[in-house]
Amino acid sequence: MRCHALIMNAIHQPLSPLTAAVGILMVAQSAQAFLPTPLNIVSEGVLAPTLSDESTQQIMVADNTNRAKMTANLAAPKITESKTPPSAQNLNNATEQLSRWQNQADSKNLAQHTTWRRLLYFVDDKKSLLGKSKKNNQSLVDNAEFFLSPNGRTDSKAELDAMLKALAAEMATPAAKNDSVICRFPARANWLAGELGIDLNRINADCPKLEDWMTTLAPNQLSVMFAQEYLDNPLSAFAHTLLRIDSKASANDFSKINHAYALNDTVNGNDSDQFVIYALKSVSGRYNNIIEIDPYPSRLAKYLQEDERDTWTYHLMLTPSEVQQIMAHVWETKDLGLPYYFTTDNCASEILRLIDVVRPDQHLLSQLSFAVIPSDVIQLLNKENLIEKGRFTPSDSSLRQAQLNKAQALNLPKAKLDGIKSHKDNPISSISPDGQTLLPTTISAANNNPLDRHFLQSMQLGIGQRGGNSYADIGVQAGYHDMLDNPAGFPQFFNLTGLAATLRVNDTDNEKLSPNRVTLQNFTLIKGRSFNPVNAAKKGATWGAAIEATRVNDGSQNEALQNSDKDHLVGNTSFEYGWSWAFGAPKLGTGHMPPQLCFAMANGTAQAGRGISKGYRVGAGIDTGCYYQINERLRAAAGLQLPYWYHGDSSDDSITSHYWQPISSLGLQYDIDKNQALRIEASYEWRDRIESQDDIKLSYKRYF
Repeated sequence: MRCHALIMNAIHQPLSPLTAAVGILMVAQSAQAFLPTPLNIVSEGVLAPTLSDESTQQIMVADNTNRAKMTANLAAPKITESKTPPSAQNLNNATEQLSRWQNQADSKNLAQHTTWRRLLYFVDDKKSLLGKSKKNNQSLVDNAEFFLSPNGRTDSKAELDAMLKALAAEMATPAAKNDSVICRFPARANWLAGELGIDLNRINADCPKLEDWMTTLAPNQLSVMFAQEYLDNPLSAFAHTLLRIDSKASANDFSKINHAYALNDTVNGNDSDQFVIYALKSVSGRYNNIIEIDPYPSRLAKYLQEDERDTWTYHLMLTPSEVQQIMAHVWETKDLGLPYYFTTDNCASEILRLIDVVRPDQHLLSQLSFAVIPSDVIQLLNKENLIEKGRFTPSDSSLRQAQLNKAQALNLPKAKLDGIKSHKDNPISSISPDGQTLLPTTISAANNNPLDRHFLQSMQLGIGQRGGNSYADIGVQAGYHDMLDNPAGFPQFFNLTGLAATLRVNDTDNEKLSPNRVTLQNFTLIKGRSFNPVNAAKKGATWGAAIEATRVNDGSQNEALQNSDKDHLVGNTSFEYGWSWAFGAPKLGTGHMPPQLCFAMANGTAQAGRGISKGYRVGAGIDTGCYYQINERLRAAAGLQLPYWYHGDSSDDSITSHYWQPISSLGLQYDIDKNQALRIEASYEWRDRIESQDDIKLSYKRYF
């Protein structure tokens, strides 16, 4: 009895009634030897080829639940390689088949088919910003082992012809173990079989490595897991997504995470590099990516327990055949080590790319052309009706916070409250103590479902007045979210801005106030604050950092000087560290902290620019502020900065080398709807040598 090719072919090639009947009889004959019956029937009702006693190897997947023995329903059956030379008849048949396939492929123009090109990593419809060079006439993969043809990287037709020739040749002469094109490129073979009616069962392919891999993973269903933003690890500041690979057991019972795996695409960086170097290499593609496939419990524990990040999981609305074709493609590509680009080719883009392989008409990746951010991916999948309503899994700190909220409402003593909020004294978790299953969720989500958030990009139009000068501002922001933005869908008190710029048009010809009619007010590369209140259940400190160019008033010069009130564009780097406190009445039954926040942080700042005295100044001081949620649509924030600046000693008596320059600020935002708002911002500089000390602006903000 000979066995043939991949069972994956059954997904696209329903067997005839006669063949199906024969297959059923063969299963019945071997039932006594193999109980329970191997999982060889996919949920779409297509009967896979039956494996003989000699060719079938069942792999025990060991875990604490004693899984039943199963065979890989996508892997290549194992056969004994034939030692007999191919007959002339076999060679003639293979030649005839090849000619027929090639004619069909040419008539259908399969070499230029979107799916075929995507399987080869040709990118036809994605733009780039700080990412890979997108050339539609060249695959992104430069590894020769990924191609059968020497011209495969630049010629999709040459690669298709090489694939068809290999399939035809292996019909006559079986390849060595694990070396068949079906073993190496099962997704390509499966797609071509469906398009050309190729019977892969006629190819003797022995693929134990692929079979073992598929048996271990047992993919039945895929979901996207979203771990919320986490500023305490800068590389996780923009959140994270991965694929949850469910077996039949975990697909039927969400809590059985010990039957699931996590597929994680991440940067394969050098941990010995300094953070700045690490970040620059991650953004510019100087590191490669790495596909990690780990048991799901250990991966989930990192987010819930170590980082204390809430997660949301969304079931992908894919058919069983699409799930299995995606996993076959993962097998082909998991070891490529492609350049990793933090903004465009990352954990989130890989999920869209995999779905695009099986949904050629949806073009998901091209809809997020210039930056691929995890929460944008979740919203896009929802817009395209590819996900179901998410499942919330609270972090350890959210569970402790829910207990703390209840205890505070009961006015329990401080010692009791301290014990509840301590992660050491109160090791409560959503994961069972043995780390294998999810426990029933006992709290509600704290308004942090990423489907509910505003768009991350925004534009701001404002009018204002600084001293006696009127102006108009136009600002754009690539992301992300500050304290005045609508908090729905974000971690509580989340504050991060990236790639933002503001241009100002001054309505004045007073050269003392402004040297130009149009000025760049600021350009922010990154700016954010991480708040972990000392009286809440979250562990971690309160800190902030900024790298930007901004306009400042130089308070060192005597007001009698001509340029005493001219503002200057300077490069600015700052770091803050201190404490924060949450206060107010939290929502009981959730892990939500009290809704108001105050903070006090020590600050260190360095600025450099040609317009200020000595060309630089360094400062140290204190930043304080409070945030107040007035109602669901209205929020306010107030702050006081107390920097003490030093420019270096000067022999000019009209210039002081060190001084205080306090600044008070106030902000107020009203949400028109989720993606529109009105904002008022005002500030006052408490420095006598600055003439125009006050600045007030009213803005319309649109998120897109």
